[in-house]
Amino acid sequence: MKRSRTTALLLMSAAPLLFTACQKDEQVQVQEGLYTSVQACTEATGDPSSCRNAFAEAQRQSADAAPKYADKAACEADYKPEECVEQRTSAGTSFIGPMMMGFFMSQMMNSGRAGLAQQPPAASPAYQDKNAGWARSAPGGSGGLNTASGIGAGKAGLAPVSNVPNRATTASRAGFGSTSARRSGGSFGG
Repeated sequence: MKRSRTTALLLMSAAPLLFTACQKDEQVQVQEGLYTSVQACTEATGDPSSCRNAFAEAQRQSADAAPKYADKAACEADYKPEECVEQRTSAGTSFIGPMMMGFFMSQMMNSGRAGLAQQPPAASPAYQDKNAGWARSAPGGSGGLNTASGIGAGKAGLAPVSNVPNRATTASRAGFGSTSARRSGGSFGG
């Protein structure tokens, strides 16, 4: 009796999660933008608090995420001379690298459901090269949050982006249920 009661309780507690995961109309909206200032972010999004928080987070990450050069001449080959400055990572390692020229802010937007609250924004620093191209830290790259190494790696740790500065873009992503509905022809259970 005790085993069946435990099984029944487990199934009952998992049911809401299963039903939520299988909803066909669940859409996740993500708003991401590349901004050159807190003011430009505020004008594009209408959310000054999130913009200030994202800028502060990007600044905190900037030295660890920046492309790292062994000397100023190497940095100036990729970036404007006035942008190449001596910086110090959070681990205390000194290097030459470009200053953060902007920041990325990503937010998951409220989908209108009462239980979904807006998530705090994710932020990362942005760097602009001599050719006005923008880049962000690549996951796992030497310019990323790897503070122990990467000196002299330059732009190797960055991923180029095509974002247009100071404009928020919203992308909708379908949830789990819409993928399974397309595969099964839109019906559940036969």
